[in-house]
Amino acid sequence: MVFFLELNPIKRLKRFNSDARHIMSVSYRPDMDTFKRTLKIVLLGILIMGILAFIISGVISLIVYS
Repeated sequence: MVFFLELNPIKRLKRFNSDARHIMSVSYRPDMDTFKRTLKIVLLGILIMGILAFIISGVISLIVYS
């Protein structure tokens, strides 16, 4: 939280660089199986959200325009 309250742009950039290096050092590249599983879950979530939005918009249009 202190990072966002700092007004000095040089200190903010140094802190951001330090944080970015830390994230890159602890992260790892997923193997293909993990990537495919994550991709399937994300695409399924997008599909479900799209279907729900379509149903809700259809119900609303039936209520408003009938």
